[in-house]
Amino acid sequence: MRRAYYAEVAGRYWKRPATEAEVDEGLRDDPADGLVPPTGQFVVGRLDGASLSCGGVRMLDPATAELTRVYVDPRARGTGGGAALLAALEDAARALGAERVRLDTRSDLVEARALYARNGYAEIPAYNSGPYAEHWFEKPLA
Repeated sequence: MRRAYYAEVAGRYWKRPATEAEVDEGLRDDPADGLVPPTGQFVVGRLDGASLSCGGVRMLDPATAELTRVYVDPRARGTGGGAALLAALEDAARALGAERVRLDTRSDLVEARALYARNGYAEIPAYNSGPYAEHWFEKPLA
């Protein structure tokens, strides 16, 4: 799932398919080490037994979690899988003690931005300076 995520976001950014070597390099440069308890969690969503979505949550501070690597395979878009994935990630954040979740995304990921807006995320001022961050969102978990 992480390979599929990286291949899509890199390909969209470069406006061409990412090569296997580029995907390998991206995964090496962006390890998922922090996405395990007690500081994080990685979630995989399935549809009819097939893994078709994923996302991670990591704690930024004792009350704030960040969503990262949120991905829904094109075959599962429009099925409600994105909303279900967000709900599972929010539950994982609550279990880690979070009171709110944040995330950043890029302008070209229009489907992601629409998904967040539909599910109660509001745009906020920048909370980080990630190299690809162009939009920042937050949702309270109360």
